[in-house]
Amino acid sequence: MPNIGSGLGIVNRLPANRYHKLIAGQTKTYILAGNKEKVMRRISDVAAATTRLASFIRTFTEQAGYSRLVIGLSGGVDSALSAVLGAKAIGPGNILGLIMPYRDSSPESEADAVDLAAGFGIKTEKIDITPMIEAYFGDRSVSILRRGNKMARERMAILFDIAARDGALVLGTSNKTETCLGYATWYGDAACSLNPIGGLYKRDIREMAAYLGLPRKIIDKNPTADLWPGQTDEGELGITYELADMILQRMVEEGERSLSRLTASGAQEASVRMIVERINRFAYKRALPATDLLDGAAVPSHVILE
Repeated sequence: MPNIGSGLGIVNRLPANRYHKLIAGQTKTYILAGNKEKVMRRISDVAAATTRLASFIRTFTEQAGYSRLVIGLSGGVDSALSAVLGAKAIGPGNILGLIMPYRDSSPESEADAVDLAAGFGIKTEKIDITPMIEAYFGDRSVSILRRGNKMARERMAILFDIAARDGALVLGTSNKTETCLGYATWYGDAACSLNPIGGLYKRDIREMAAYLGLPRKIIDKNPTADLWPGQTDEGELGITYELADMILQRMVEEGERSLSRLTASGAQEASVRMIVERINRFAYKRALPATDLLDGAAVPSHVILE
């Protein structure tokens, strides 16, 4: 890993995945940074991108031998968009939205999840995770971060169990901004069978959600994982999604490594360095478990006999 204090080298340990660039190359939207106009990567054809993602879900699900999907609905825009894309792909009757509150979870978020599902014909099931979390921690005093991570992993364990019960796959809900910044619980909310929104930055999520007619209340709300009262994504990260997306556009999509040019786009040096540090530090979250193959061959994705 490079020395963050002396350079802007980004570690890239993984080969490019064909689904990571679902809508790359479509640059039409502009933002202003000072007196200079800067191009930002946005989906120039939302309808085409939506169709492509729905096709991705349908094809992946069918090729895996499934016809149903399970998703955790939080009341936020990411899970809402992923669920609606799933409904568009294989029909709302084949999607189950799980609502999994904890004792401190926001009732408003739960209500938003219920309303979203009802509006798009998606069935829901509620499972309170409070008994599981309390049974594990008991009377022990633990940090809110540790408790929050346990909650995220508990929810994903439930999702995969319900998926096994129903013969379904688990639909993911992590966007590309979160993935870049490592803002996800490893094998918690970052785990899934397929993730249709993994190639969308937060700005893209909001744009596509508006196109699909998701409630403005959900699109415009302050993003939060709702892991503890008052928690927000941007407050925990220390940067707004708008600024993070601007930097990531230049750094990830355009390959810019010059600190001076990155800051000339309107970002402060501290913000740029923080994003570089997070991309590098959390590279392991974007990889399969590290394995020493002892000079052996990697397991092929498919085997076809001659």
